[in-house]
Amino acid sequence: MITDDIEFKSAGEIKIYQDSRLREALQYLNTKSPFYKRMFAEHGIDIKNIKCIEDLSSLPFTEKKDLQLHNDDFLCVPREKIVDYITTSGTLGDPVTFGCTEKDLQRLAYNEKKSFDCAGLVPGNIVQLMTTLDKRFMAGLAYFLGIRELGASVIRVGNGMPELQWDTISRLNPDTLMCVPSFILRLIEYAEQNGIDYRNSSVKRIIGIGEGLRNQDFSLNLLGNRIKEKWDVELFATYSSTEMGATFSECTYGCGGHVHPELIIVEIIGDDNLPVKDGETGEVVVTTLGVEGMPLLRFRTGDISSKVSEKCKCGRSSYRLTPLIGRKNNMLKLKGTTIYPPAINDVLDNTPYIVNYLVEVRNSFAGTDEVIVKAGVSVAQPFDMIKDLKDRFRSRIRVAPIVEIMSPDDIAKIINPGNNRKPVKFIDHR
Repeated sequence: MITDDIEFKSAGEIKIYQDSRLREALQYLNTKSPFYKRMFAEHGIDIKNIKCIEDLSSLPFTEKKDLQLHNDDFLCVPREKIVDYITTSGTLGDPVTFGCTEKDLQRLAYNEKKSFDCAGLVPGNIVQLMTTLDKRFMAGLAYFLGIRELGASVIRVGNGMPELQWDTISRLNPDTLMCVPSFILRLIEYAEQNGIDYRNSSVKRIIGIGEGLRNQDFSLNLLGNRIKEKWDVELFATYSSTEMGATFSECTYGCGGHVHPELIIVEIIGDDNLPVKDGETGEVVVTTLGVEGMPLLRFRTGDISSKVSEKCKCGRSSYRLTPLIGRKNNMLKLKGTTIYPPAINDVLDNTPYIVNYLVEVRNSFAGTDEVIVKAGVSVAQPFDMIKDLKDRFRSRIRVAPIVEIMSPDDIAKIINPGNNRKPVKFIDHR
């Protein structure tokens, strides 16, 4: 465990510390950032009046479209200081570029070291990394740097390829897998089909990225339960994004992602754009701390979550975030019920005969949301699959979307366009 960690200080000490770091960040932006210098001037903002986190509400938000339209103006250092370029998806079509300095990569390594430490990793652990380090992708690089910083061992296998994953497990005996949780089900399926005794393998821990494993009450969701029923391993969920340059990992108690106070300030904003009370749901808004290349102030992530402020059983006093409910822009109103795509995905990920799927939403003739689930099925079932799927949806989210059964190959052509790093499982036509 990292000693003298600010997360183990009292909530009051953490607050004083973050207020101080915020003032430093504002001074840096006012001096170095063309975008924020212009924003402060246009809105008549005197940063000397922003003395604590509560004062942030008087400042404008930064949105993804700002990064898209004014990408270069966010850079705070000469280009010769950039040692790594990273891209993330943009709302206007083209990707957004982030330039990282050597200091930023060290910060990434420190962040991931803290997150792995939170999940119980120590020097000597062996982590099989099932995410790409190429294609200008931040996450894979960050995980690699963090595992090295912690002093654990890393096996860079990359994503997909169940046969190679199991061959690597049998040869090198990793104790930890880091991957998208739904891929674990594919690993299990491959093992069962090929006589691999996965339950007695070296793997004891799985750290999930990109997908949720828990409900809002921290119980395992359908995906988490399905993995746990098949494979008695420790499950850890994480939340991260390129813009944050940070990862919040669960500890062994599994009660939310721990926020690192020295790296980021998190606000939860309601529909009125004002902070909500701790425990209330809203949009995650972040201000990065210690980023040299492209720091962000009050960046709207679009993710919906809430803060847990009471001290964790692990001893950390820093606040935690609950599992993400969904993305604000992806909220659906289906037959009068408010839902987010992850709730639909959860049902589909836990239907054994579905190979892959696509969820589409469009406006109906009545002006309401119409949700279509296109399910890829390779083997016909001895029952009405459409009725079965609708029953599964009603039991989980109370309402059922339109369901279409298609071949997995046809679905794959839609969800796996050649220039994307991730499958596109949700398309919004509204």
